[in-house]
Amino acid sequence: MIQTLFGSVPQEPTFFEKLQQGIRKTREGLTGKLEDLFAGKKVIDADLLDELEYVLIGADIGVRTTGEILESVKQKLDRKQLKEIDELRAVIREHLLEALRQPERPLPQVKQPPAVVMVIGVNGAGKTTSIGKLAARYKLEGHSVLLAAADTFRAAAIEQLEVWGQRTGCDVIRQKQGADPSAVVYDAIQAAIARKVDYIIVDTAGRLHTKDNLMAELEKITRTTRKLIPDAPHEVLLVLDGTTGQNGLEQAKRFTETAGATGIILTKLDGTAKGGVVVPIARELNLPIRYIGVGEKADDLLPFDATEFIHSIFKN
Repeated sequence: MIQTLFGSVPQEPTFFEKLQQGIRKTREGLTGKLEDLFAGKKVIDADLLDELEYVLIGADIGVRTTGEILESVKQKLDRKQLKEIDELRAVIREHLLEALRQPERPLPQVKQPPAVVMVIGVNGAGKTTSIGKLAARYKLEGHSVLLAAADTFRAAAIEQLEVWGQRTGCDVIRQKQGADPSAVVYDAIQAAIARKVDYIIVDTAGRLHTKDNLMAELEKITRTTRKLIPDAPHEVLLVLDGTTGQNGLEQAKRFTETAGATGIILTKLDGTAKGGVVVPIARELNLPIRYIGVGEKADDLLPFDATEFIHSIFKN
């Protein structure tokens, strides 16, 4: 609590505190079960490794990454490099950190604004809400933002984006429901150039990854942006629902192939123990996790940092 002349007021949580709280269920689902497994154990034997495999796969770390961890542990055991449970814990932690760091890459540098950020994903993943939170973050950093309502298929999508536009003080470029999404994007880019706006965030229709005709629409939007800005979109952020676990990985694979996703926003981590899915996403798709959603507020979209994430997961 902070003391003021009008009494005490709650202190805003720090970044790390928000991260800790936001991924509490994931931490309990992974390290909590690991600690239960390791409790009272002094010997690393075959039975312990079998149980370890079950825990890691259950935490949505993924079959591939789990296999790599177990193989590394077995090699260290054979070489007499691993004896203590604490050493085993450290091996798991370092391997997960390495998997998350592998696809890390710096944000693209835009020489002349506007920077075009296209946001894609299936219905219900939290796409439009993530756009609003992303706009709030850009505004907090001192940038101007324009929103493009290119989800013209869903009845409430335009209105929902306009609500976020009002909350964040961002203009929304829109047309009527059923309009050509590419035409909306074209108008938005022209407006952003004329107004010297820093960022355009494009909301696209939430669509099932099995609908090829709708996936083709994303490709059309990309072609449209490049008519006005040759290297756009500068980022294509795929929004995945963290509660879907391994199903989210299959979505990500298809969107990466078709729409050229360059990064991930993983939402709803505060409501799931399946946050371990960040590992197979990073490991198998070679896509960086850009942001994670850990709550409903505008500032609950946190930039992802592999070191901070793993530190928070394994913090006692």
